[in-house]
Amino acid sequence: QVQLVESGGGLVQPGGSLRLSCAISGIFFSGYAMGWYRQSPGKQRELVGSISRGGTTNYADSVKGRFTISRDNAKNSVYLQMNSLNLEDTAVYYCNALYYSGSAYVPMFDAWGQGTQVTVSS
Repeated sequence: QVQLVESGGGLVQPGGSLRLSCAISGIFFSGYAMGWYRQSPGKQRELVGSISRGGTTNYADSVKGRFTISRDNAKNSVYLQMNSLNLEDTAVYYCNALYYSGSAYVPMFDAWGQGTQVTVSS
């Protein structure tokens, strides 16, 4: 039974930073690429960034240069360091394992975690 637990969100001023954590259990963690998603009210969930089994990262254009994904296989965890936050980053952030469909990364598991709320406001 896979469980995804996100944490680290909160209220932050524009220009501030947050570090999100995601702990995943029930899978062989090191065998999966991982991703961070976010969803704002009324908006489609989007893939913010990904990290491969080997540590290669990719980011959405909107966060490139500001966000950094990392993973610690010994802790079954993936992290999202968010710097220079702006209002557009306000969303609920989720993690999931990823697999490549042949054309794009897609989430592995249907059962999402609760997510963690990030609110950027002055």
